[in-house]
Amino acid sequence: MNTNEIPVGIVGLGLMGCSIVSCLLIAGHPVIAIAPISADLQHAEKRIREHLENSAEKGIIPNDPEFYLKNLIITEDYAILKPCRLVNECTIENIDIKESVYKKIEKVISADALLTSNTSAIPISKLQKLTSYPERFLGLHWTEPAHTTRFLEIICGDETDLKNGEYLYELSHLWGKEPILVRKDIAGFITNRLMYAMYREAISLVENGYATIEDIDRSCRNNAGYFMTFVGVFRWMDLTGVPAYHTVMKNLLPTLNNSTEVPELIDKVVREGGRGVANSHGFYEYEPGEAEMWEETFKEFTYQIRELALKYPADIVKKRLHEKNNPNS
Repeated sequence: MNTNEIPVGIVGLGLMGCSIVSCLLIAGHPVIAIAPISADLQHAEKRIREHLENSAEKGIIPNDPEFYLKNLIITEDYAILKPCRLVNECTIENIDIKESVYKKIEKVISADALLTSNTSAIPISKLQKLTSYPERFLGLHWTEPAHTTRFLEIICGDETDLKNGEYLYELSHLWGKEPILVRKDIAGFITNRLMYAMYREAISLVENGYATIEDIDRSCRNNAGYFMTFVGVFRWMDLTGVPAYHTVMKNLLPTLNNSTEVPELIDKVVREGGRGVANSHGFYEYEPGEAEMWEETFKEFTYQIRELALKYPADIVKKRLHEKNNPNS
């Protein structure tokens, strides 16, 4: 599979769209990036160039940014998507906007090209009903920043041809991903279901006075944050003793929060216009310049944690066993 022979389209050039473009350029794809709104044109190239410059500085890419940018077209013209074998929609979580975008894309691309969405909230089975060829429609759920993380979920809808999911599963390894193929559509997919269960319990513990926001974050950083780059929850239970978890579950699970309502703590932040570091108003208070420094420090962290994580890929133990058992191979 040769990525430079697979043109890819990205529609939507916000923060996530720009880092996805960067990821695909690094992987060698020709990329056609569509700005659904003109404002995207003002910042997209700058963001993508900055991602590539940072990647060059950190040794992720062997060439200077211009080597990759020569494979990029940024435009508002959907007609330029015609040669694309894959188009990924990255617009806001509004089903009417997405439907409008799909119609524009499908007027141009061939019937056997793949169409995907980066949605994290709308079921793939619902979105594919808005398209002309639902069997070629899938979800591609990335996480920010897409060009440094190993994360990617590939989601099949009810009408998706599984062969298309398996093709993207293979292709995404060339993007530096350790992908998850979600063979049956489910609300929130896999990672969001796991994470939002933790978010809900974290908020509940604060609302009921058991711990402060700072305490909860400290707990996450120094427990799950200590092992989860290396292993996931099942391997962690294997490493630390399965029976102990079984014993704790019998007593603990009935006490965990299972509310279906949006918690007041987060509802209050949103009612007051809070968007987190984006406007220095979230769960934490931010002094002037502090939110910007958090963003800058997070960016630095993503590159450093990537460097560590890549030393421990999913098959690290199998590789080490092979080397041990076949020292001369």
